[in-house]
Amino acid sequence: MRIGLIYTSISGNTNELALLIYEQFMQRNVNVDLYNIEQFDCNRLDQFDAFVVGTYTWGNGEIPNEMIPLYREFEKVDRRYMITGVFGTGDSFYPHYCGAVDMFRDLLKVKTELSVTLKVELLPQEQDLTKCKKFVDLFMDRLENLIMH
Repeated sequence: MRIGLIYTSISGNTNELALLIYEQFMQRNVNVDLYNIEQFDCNRLDQFDAFVVGTYTWGNGEIPNEMIPLYREFEKVDRRYMITGVFGTGDSFYPHYCGAVDMFRDLLKVKTELSVTLKVELLPQEQDLTKCKKFVDLFMDRLENLIMH
C-alpha cells in the first residue's frame, strides 16, 4: 500500500499541519511518502494507492499556482479506486476561508474515494492535534475498509 502526502505552504502554517498529519501516520506505523509540491512529479499520481493533499488558499479563495498541475491531474482521469483526503490552513477573516481546500474537496469527491477533509485556522495549535489524529484515523479506516472488501 503506497500513500502519498503532497502539500504546499507559503507561510509555514500548512507545512506544520502536514508534519502533524505525517507524524500521526508514523505513529500508526503507516508508510507515507511526504513531498512538498515542488518535489513531486504530478505524472506519478498513479504510483499511489491513496493520496493526501495539503494546501493553503490564495487570493480570493483560489488554489495556489503551484498546486494547479496536481489539481488538473486529478481532473483528467477517474481514480475512484484511490482513497484521498485533503487538508489546509486558512484565515477566517477572508470570505472564502480555506477555499482551495473546498475546491480540492469538491473535485476529489467526484474523481476519487474522498474520505476526509480538515481545515485549520492559521498556524496549528495544540487542540488541532486531536483533529489531525481524527483525520488520519478516518483516512485509515476508509483505506482498511476498502482493502477488506
